[in-house]
Amino acid sequence: MRILILNADYPRFLSWLYRRHPGLENEPYATQMAARNASLFGVADFYSRNFAKAGHVAADIHVNNPWMRTAWAKEHGLPITAPQPTGALAARDAIPGWLQRAVAPFKPVLRPLARKVGLSPRLDAEAEQVLLAHIEDFKPDLVLNQDLFHVDTRLARRIKGIGRPILIGQVGVSPSRGEDWSVYDLMISQMGAVVDFFRAHGARAEVVHLAFEPEILDVLPPPPSQSYDVTFVGAVSADHQARVAQLEAVARRYDLKLFGSGLHTLPASSPLHRCYQGEVWGVEMYQALRASRVTLNSHIDMAGREAGNARLFEATGVGAFLLTDYKDNLHTLFSEREVAAWRTVEDCLPMIECYLADEAARLSIVKAGQARTLAAHTFRRRVEEILAFAG
Repeated sequence: MRILILNADYPRFLSWLYRRHPGLENEPYATQMAARNASLFGVADFYSRNFAKAGHVAADIHVNNPWMRTAWAKEHGLPITAPQPTGALAARDAIPGWLQRAVAPFKPVLRPLARKVGLSPRLDAEAEQVLLAHIEDFKPDLVLNQDLFHVDTRLARRIKGIGRPILIGQVGVSPSRGEDWSVYDLMISQMGAVVDFFRAHGARAEVVHLAFEPEILDVLPPPPSQSYDVTFVGAVSADHQARVAQLEAVARRYDLKLFGSGLHTLPASSPLHRCYQGEVWGVEMYQALRASRVTLNSHIDMAGREAGNARLFEATGVGAFLLTDYKDNLHTLFSEREVAAWRTVEDCLPMIECYLADEAARLSIVKAGQARTLAAHTFRRRVEEILAFAG
C-alpha cells in the first residue's frame, strides 16, 4: 500500500527548529523534512519508516509547517504566498505553552479555547489546496491523520474523495461533540475512554497505544556526563493540577530539574520556578531523560484513571528510571518490576528517597523497563496493530 501520515507540530517547536538551522526555510522540501526528522521530536518519521519496513510506501506531511508547504508547492509548480519570516513565528512564543500544545495532535478538544486567542482551528484555503494537491500527487491507499485539529472532518471528507483511501484518525482525548466521524474507517486512541466515545457515536474504534522507536538509540549522542537526581520533562498548566501538586511537593524536598513549558502559568510563589531548566525538544529531551537518576511522570488531569502518555515509553525506551502515577491499566503496559508507581504525593516522596539510595534496585527496574518497551511498545508493533485493524 501507499500510506500517508498527516501530522502537525507545536509552533514553539517550529520556531526552535528554524532558529536552530538558519536558512532552513529556503532549502528544498526534502532537506527540510530531513532536518525535521533528525530532531527526533514527537513521532518524527517513526510511523512512516516502520510502514516502509513492513513493505509499504510511506510518507509524512506536516500540515502546519508553512516553509515545508511552500517548498513543496514551488517544486510542483503551484502558486503560493510566501510564509511569514521565522522571527514572526518566534513571536508566538508569547502564547502559553500549554495552549501551543492544544493545536498539536491529540488535543482537538481544546479547539474552542484556541479560537479565543486567535489560533486558527483549521488551515487557510491556500494551505488546504496545497495539502490536497500533495495528497493527490502521492495517491495514498491509506491515510493516517494524527491531527484532527487542523484536518477536521470537513477537510477529511475532501481527502476521502481523493481516490477513496482508507482513512484512520488518531487522537488522545475525546474530541468536540457534534461532528460526523463516519468519514473515518477507523479511529484509534491510546485511551479506552476515547475509544468508547467514538463507538458511542457510531464510529469504529480500537485501542492503539503510543510507542518508542528503538533506532533512536543508534543515533543519540553518548549519554551526558552531567546527571540529575530527579527530573520532570513536560508541560505544567491548569490542565495538570495533580502534576503541579506532585512536582511542587518534590521540589520542596529534592533538587528537582524541570524541563518543559507552561511555567509562566504558575504563581510566582511556586517552587517550580527555581527548578526550571528551559524547554527541550527531541534529542535534547531524550538526553535529559538519560541524565536522570529518577524521572517523574504524571498524566494530564483529563486522562482520568488511564495510563498511556508518550513519556511512559520515551523514558523507559532510553533507559531511564521511571516513577509514574498509578493508573488502573498500568499493569497492562508495565509490571511493578519495570516501572515504579506512586498513588499519592505522600507515596512519591519516600519512593524517590528509596530509589536514589538503592542503586541496584533502581538499575534492575531500568533494565526490565527498557526490555519491556523494546519488546512490546515499539512503533513496529503499533504499525502491525494498525495494519491488522485496517484489514
